[in-house]
Amino acid sequence: MFNKNIKLVLAIAVFALAVWQFIDGNIGNGIMFILLAGMFMLLYFKNEIILATMFKLKKQDMEGAQAMLAKIPSPEACLTKKQQGYYNFLKGQFEFQSAPLKAEKYLRKAISLGLNFDHDLAAAKMFLAGIAGSKNRKAEANKLLAEAKQLDKHGMLSDQIKMLQHQMKKAGNQQQHFSRNQRRR
Repeated sequence: MFNKNIKLVLAIAVFALAVWQFIDGNIGNGIMFILLAGMFMLLYFKNEIILATMFKLKKQDMEGAQAMLAKIPSPEACLTKKQQGYYNFLKGQFEFQSAPLKAEKYLRKAISLGLNFDHDLAAAKMFLAGIAGSKNRKAEANKLLAEAKQLDKHGMLSDQIKMLQHQMKKAGNQQQHFSRNQRRR
């Protein structure tokens, strides 16, 4: 994996080589070099390791996805701002499954860096709502769930959001019942 700046320099250099080939009369070589420069530009904006990680997630290969994401040595040097957001989003998802309370810092950083799609932002806010609910921060959890529901325009996360709301209501009812019993004593 190359540094993001190296990809950009390679794209510019290959494009310059394509222009030189066109001037020299080698149209076929020029077209090939333009396609190659386009490939470097595509890899600048869409990181190959993050794409492979998401592909493995779609295939339900969690261990492979985690191993693929671990290949990124330094996200700040290798990734653009949006790619860093997705890196932290994926890292937060993996942490949420193993240690949910540690996932909060990754998910908050992903939201602050930005995600391209509303449903990804909704998923990150839903995960954060679950974490906030488990830490008894109900107001924050309800706010995050409302934002996630608003961002989920296609209803892809509606079942998970409803389930999380139901769990929070159930936990709230149990806590009220517990506090009433404590006051009676």
